[in-house]
Formats: sequence, structure tokens, C-alpha cells
Amino acid sequence: MTDLSPSQRTWKTFKRNKIAVAGLVFIIFITIVAIAGYLIMPDSTPLANNMTIQLSIKKPGSEFMMLRISKTEPVDTVNVFTKMLFGQPSFYRDIPITGYHAVKDSIIVDEYIGAEDKPERKAYYTPLGGRYGDKAPPCGGWGIIHKTFWLGTDIYGRDLLSRLILGTRISLSVGLMSVIISMLLGVTIGAMAGYFGGWVDASLSWLMNILWSLPALLLVIAISFALGKGLWQIFIAVGLSMWVEVGRLVRGQVLSLKQVEYVEAARSLGFGNTRIITRHILPNIIGPILVLASSNFASAILLEAGLSFLGFGAQPPMPTWGSMIKEHYGYIVMDSPYLAIIPGLAIMLLVYAFNLVTVGLRDAFDIKSQSTRI
Repeated sequence: MTDLSPSQRTWKTFKRNKIAVAGLVFIIFITIVAIAGYLIMPDSTPLANNMTIQLSIKKPGSEFMMLRISKTEPVDTVNVFTKMLFGQPSFYRDIPITGYHAVKDSIIVDEYIGAEDKPERKAYYTPLGGRYGDKAPPCGGWGIIHKTFWLGTDIYGRDLLSRLILGTRISLSVGLMSVIISMLLGVTIGAMAGYFGGWVDASLSWLMNILWSLPALLLVIAISFALGKGLWQIFIAVGLSMWVEVGRLVRGQVLSLKQVEYVEAARSLGFGNTRIITRHILPNIIGPILVLASSNFASAILLEAGLSFLGFGAQPPMPTWGSMIKEHYGYIVMDSPYLAIIPGLAIMLLVYAFNLVTVGLRDAFDIKSQSTRI
């Protein structure tokens, strides 16, 4: 491997760890699912918030016959890119039924009320008629479809699979933005403290030690109180709670490198401090930083889930895995434990995948585990 560049050697070493590669493949798959979002969700309405109260808490794989009636109010058709990001408002209203028959310009249906209730017979006026199949009915008309809820429905009759997929986007976006914020702050402050030393190091180290002593979850809750509830507030709150660990790591690495020969040579050539830090020191400590970034990604996902469970995260009806557990944790001891277990498993698998990648990166960069925490 002597003829390979450092990055090529690192990648070759990482590929030898099959479990870490499997974790990376899983993360890539989840990322693709999150980006596709509404394009692959059974319920592509904004925030997957299409409620059918009659179908609340249905088992995974439940199938129902639905009467699909076009809405009278106009609904704009969005382009593919807008739909992928924000969803497409539904053009029709779905009504669960157990049977139907057409009579002239009307359709008579037995509307599903509940598993223990007798269907209610109703008539709907449809002058333009309709057609059978999983297609949009004509304007003013009707259609009959068979709809399958692969992971069941929640307490509001919403498709659980759709909300789980959309929750993936929330978790990954919180992890990504939080890691970016924490890396920018941590690398900048840690590099300044380690390189300049003296009162700069003493002041910044004092700040880091104060924040280091606070529990991460309590710190995030305090920042959330100050900024308010919402998704962007969570980005900032989680990011501000994780930069200290990055700063301590970078400070220790910079302290060990600022006196080496190539840094002294750069200083003797008259290079400025900014260039020495960014061009000569930071590129040589990118390994430990990437390892910590992967670890912090998993921590950010757990923090976001905990905040959502406590009600400080993204607010309903926006689906997050933590809020899905909060809404349904009482059903764990009842006959529908899957409502809380499925999002819990999603959190566990994604965090575990990032931990596997963290271990693979640590071995690939030949970093001892204790050296990643200064």
C-alpha cells in the first residue's frame, strides 16, 4: 500500500471492515429514501397528514376499500421538485367503505365506521359517473380503490409508513445541520485555543469546561426555551450543545502539532497564522475530526428524538420519530405496540449504523479510541 495516497490507503482500510461498510450502505440507502420523500410515500400530502379517523390504529398490512371523490375546491398541481420537497395536496377525499353499488347518477355505499360498528349506508351524487381502479376520478365523479397500509395507521388514521419516511428526513437534516454548526464552532475555537495559547487558551478552555459540565439534554432544552420551538431552533440548539467536544479535540491536536518542523518552516517563511492553521495544521488532523463528526451525527439524532418526545422538537403535525413514540408509547402495553416500536427501531438502526461507521473510520485513520476525546 506504499504506492497509494493517504486517502486511498484510508479508503482501502475502511473497506476491509465489512460491518462498517454495511453501516455506510444503510446510511446511503436511508439518505436516498429521505431525499425522495414524498415521491415514494403512499401518502404524498404535505406532512403526510391525511387523516381518516375511522381507520385509526389499524394493524400493519390492513387493506380497505376506499370511495374516492374529487374535491369541489380547486387544487394546484405542483412540479416534481416541489412535490419531492413539500408534497402534493390531495385532489380528492377518501372514504372507507365495505360495499357499494351505483344507481343512475348516484353511488350508494356502506361507509366503514369502525371494527365493532355496523356500516352506515350513504348516497353520493356523482353526475359525471366514475371508474374502478387506482386512478383519479373525473371532476365531480367517483372512483373505487383498494388501499393497503403496510405499517398500519396511527391514532389519527394517518399512514404510518409515510410518516416514518418523512421522519427520516427530519432526523438526517437535524443531524447534518447540527454537525455543520458544531464543526464550524468547535474547529474554529479549538484551533484558536491550541495555536495561540496564553490568555486566549485559558479563556476559551474555561468556557469549554463550563459548557462541558452541563448535561447535553438540559443544555439543549435551555437553548430551545430561549429560541422557541421549531425545526430551525432545534438545528441551532443541538449544534450549540455539541461544539465543545469538537473544540477540546481540535485544541489537543493543535497543541501537539504547532511545534513540529513543517509548521516552524511555514512560520519562518512568513506565512500568516490563518494560513498555517488552515493549510498546514487542520488538514493533518482531519481524521480525528471526521471520526468525531460521525459520532456526533448519531448523538444529534438521539438528542432530536429526545427533544421531540419531550415536546421541544419540531411541532405537530410535522412527523418526527420522537414525537411518534410520544403519541403512541401508551400502546406498548396494549394490543398495538408496533406504533411505538417501529419508530424506536428506526432510531436504533440509524444510530447503530453511524456508530459502525465511526468505528470503521477510527480504524481506517489508525486513531486510538481514547485519543478522540481530549
